[in-house]
Formats: sequence, structure tokens, C-alpha cells
Amino acid sequence: MSQGIALEGMRLVFENLAKVYADPNDLDARAHMMSAAAMGATAFQKGLGAIHALSHPIGAVYNTHHGTTNAVVMPMVLDFNRKAVKDRLASAAAYCGIKGGYKGFYQRILDLRQTLNIPENLTKLGVKDPDLDMLTKMALEDPSCGGNPVKMTKRNTRALFEACL
Repeated sequence: MSQGIALEGMRLVFENLAKVYADPNDLDARAHMMSAAAMGATAFQKGLGAIHALSHPIGAVYNTHHGTTNAVVMPMVLDFNRKAVKDRLASAAAYCGIKGGYKGFYQRILDLRQTLNIPENLTKLGVKDPDLDMLTKMALEDPSCGGNPVKMTKRNTRALFEACL
């Protein structure tokens, strides 16, 4: 049940986020985004994973906006988790009307980031000379990392941060 709700929330985001970005007064699109946010809350039941595990320490140390930081690291985290999530995201893409399976889903994320003017990496977000050892330690202590489909270790988490820079 919660998986279906999360998929519907994802579909609503794909259909409405760019509309709200382009026209903040589009109340219909904003209502759909509010519904998507409520549906997305079901994701908390399964855990949040690497996107949030990386974004929390970056935001705490470098004072970045959490949602923007999530969007910045998302493609790198998708790459990191690809083998574990490829089939599920292909199904999610089909549900959302995105052709091309995982690759189509990934490209849709990149396109949406471009539409929303999301920086392409943490460096362009303003993260300068990060202390990767400290950030890696913080990410691994974050409760979100336990929900990631690929086990996060000191080595692969540091490499993920490096990829995000």
C-alpha cells in the first residue's frame, strides 16, 4: 500500500514541480505538490538512504538548503545504488509515464534539475574545501544511511562524497 502511495507522489512531483517553479501562483499544481509531499512522507517508513545521509551533514556544516542539496546529490546516489534499484526505478518510471526504464528515469531527473536550475554538484552549490573525513563520519552516523539499498561504508561513502563534488 505505501509503495503505491509513494509512486503516486513521485508521479505528482514529475507532473507538477516544474509548473510550480515556473508559476508559484498555480494553485492546482501547488495542491498536487502538497499531496505529493504528504504521500512522500510514507518513504520515512522504509528509511531515507544516502541522499539524506549526505545532505544532512552538508547542510549542517555548509548551511545549504536541504531540498536543493538532495537534488544536487541525487544523480550520484542513483549511480551509487543503480544495481540495487534499477528494476524498481524502471517500474516507477513506467508508472510515471517515463519511457526508457532506469535510463529514462535518470534522464528525467537530470532534465528536472536543469529546469529548476539545480547546481550540478556540491562545489557549484558552494561547498568549498570540504572535510571529507568529517562528512563521511557524519553521514555514516546519520540514521538515514541505514535505509540505503547499498550498504554505506566509510570507503564507498567517501567516494560518493567525492563524486558529488
